[in-house]
Amino acid sequence: MPFLLILLFFVTAALYASVGFGGGSTYNALLVLYGADFRILPAIALACNIIVVAGGALAFWRSGNLDLKRLAPFLVTSIPVAWAGGRIPISETLFIGALGFSLLAAGLHLALDRKRDLDGPIKPAAPALALAVGWAIGFLSGLVGIGGGIFLAPVLYLIEWGRPKEIAGACSIFILVNSIAGLAGQIMKLGDIGALSMMADYWMLFPAVLIGGQIGSRLANVGLSSLAIKRFTALLILYVSVRLLLRWHGLVF
Repeated sequence: MPFLLILLFFVTAALYASVGFGGGSTYNALLVLYGADFRILPAIALACNIIVVAGGALAFWRSGNLDLKRLAPFLVTSIPVAWAGGRIPISETLFIGALGFSLLAAGLHLALDRKRDLDGPIKPAAPALALAVGWAIGFLSGLVGIGGGIFLAPVLYLIEWGRPKEIAGACSIFILVNSIAGLAGQIMKLGDIGALSMMADYWMLFPAVLIGGQIGSRLANVGLSSLAIKRFTALLILYVSVRLLLRWHGLVF
């Protein structure tokens, strides 16, 4: 495994952790561009997600910024469909297309995001909306190997669900539980097709994201601008998404 790929996973984990996410979509994209077998990519990306966000989720819980009761309606539907999405075999063309467009949306969100504290009272999400959003994001999470927090965050801000730290905490636990459910489905699928052992070749990526994630979670405390980190991360995501969509275009047309 090339050192450059390990380094890119380390940098991705640090950048995503610094803005409260796991990085699953970019891990997938890097492996696609590296030429890895697309069937094992979601499982690797989801495992990396779990490593990166587990510590952050625990920190949000300890600080009192994690309200599981209000988040529960989103999780009720997302967890089972994340597992189901992970079980579904998809073609390489569909996988790269879905991943490319997911990255494009995530990159644009980070590039254009203007987070601010709420001036008015916090509004609980309508149950039907929470269930529908959880279902949609959870299914995509399991299918292509992402945590889904990058899509949940703008929804929570739009409906004024909570303040920035509360939304960051909600996204961290959403990423964690959906990554676990999606990984379970992906492992079962890989076991069915006899491809599970192929993941062993990429074991060095796991300590790389562990170290990167720990560093990233502390970046905001050493004087670095969170806005600058966010914009740099957005540029990275958008660059990779364009590369993926060009490859997808070549497969389709």
